[in-house]
Amino acid sequence: MAKKNEIFCSFCGRSEREVKLLMPGLNGCICDECAERAHEIANEYLNKQMQLSVQDLDLDKLPKPHEIKAYLDEYVIGQETAKKYLSVAVYNHYKRLLQDHDDDIDIEKSNIIIVGPTGTGKTLLAKTIAKLLKVPFAIVDATVLTEAGYVGEDIESLLTRLLQACDYNVKEAERGIVFIDEIDKIARKGDNPSITRDVSGEGVQQGLLKLLEGSVVNVPPQGGRKHPEQKMIAVDTKNILFICGGAFEGIERKIALRLNTHVVGYGAGNRISKIERERMLRFVAPQDLRAYGLIPEIIGRLPIVTNLEPLDRDALKRILTEPKNAIVKQYHKLFKMENIELKIEDAVLDFVVDKSIEFKLGARGLRSIFETIMIEAMYDVPSTKVKKFVLTLDYAKEQFSKSNFEDRGV
Repeated sequence: MAKKNEIFCSFCGRSEREVKLLMPGLNGCICDECAERAHEIANEYLNKQMQLSVQDLDLDKLPKPHEIKAYLDEYVIGQETAKKYLSVAVYNHYKRLLQDHDDDIDIEKSNIIIVGPTGTGKTLLAKTIAKLLKVPFAIVDATVLTEAGYVGEDIESLLTRLLQACDYNVKEAERGIVFIDEIDKIARKGDNPSITRDVSGEGVQQGLLKLLEGSVVNVPPQGGRKHPEQKMIAVDTKNILFICGGAFEGIERKIALRLNTHVVGYGAGNRISKIERERMLRFVAPQDLRAYGLIPEIIGRLPIVTNLEPLDRDALKRILTEPKNAIVKQYHKLFKMENIELKIEDAVLDFVVDKSIEFKLGARGLRSIFETIMIEAMYDVPSTKVKKFVLTLDYAKEQFSKSNFEDRGV
């Protein structure tokens, strides 16, 4: 039986004995759980209000290609060509959504494929541009995809992530952008027929055709095969822009072979030999992608081919310090939260860059090497009363040698 003076939550009706905290107001009370839920609902509503709906797009208010590239420059070092391709593609995608259908001219979408070595910034470009966009954006991984009926995820599950990005608003999702990472991992495994099916290679490419071209696809709202009883959502992919990225390891040999066959004369071999192997990707063409293992049909639906350049020593050093979320800035912030001033000698940055180049890890390796060097300091310093920590080259070399980094297969 409730006590005479007992108070209750005005929202859920539970008494003060049933909740952790009951906060009284002018004409009622609210418990901690209802307050937390109300906070979540309010944030969700306000975030939606702040976001520009696809239906409200206005060409005058859209970020121009120069503005999109300038935003990418704040986070991504180098890769000027790829940034321009992406900026133009995204801007044209906006214009395509706003096109007037009164005439007979229909602007077709220009899906993109980006080729670049690991650690050059393919995924970072996608994540960065997602922050700027005013249309739903999803990053998905092609490595988990298989043909329907096999272990893995269905091709249609790519669009589930896009639906989740816009709270299952189908109209919004149908005008979004999907970045498919690791597209090279679904390349055809070989030209020779096999008794086993290539269920995660050519089979997936065949399934992607209808998505890239534009068709009505039944999408499982909770993901593929775990919930077979779920009701499918019909999504039209006609206005969804697809951006694909992949390392295409070894495609340089395909490019070199093609360039040799197109040169005639005694100096042909010498001319090709002067082209740096690392810079060969700048000559990538659709026929190279076909030789690598992508089927002609999927290449035809990815008309724009661009590449990311391998990062040189100068670019890697700039990555450490210049971007808004640069690695060095992150460590300065970590130490500042402990009221400790962090000073890093310039020679340490050169050492980190040299090791990343030595192990061919690209920009992704910078963080691993820096973390290896800093782990002992981050473990010990918070327990001391020091107000300043200087990271010297000798300390960096000592910590790196103790870590057995070379033997860890990083």
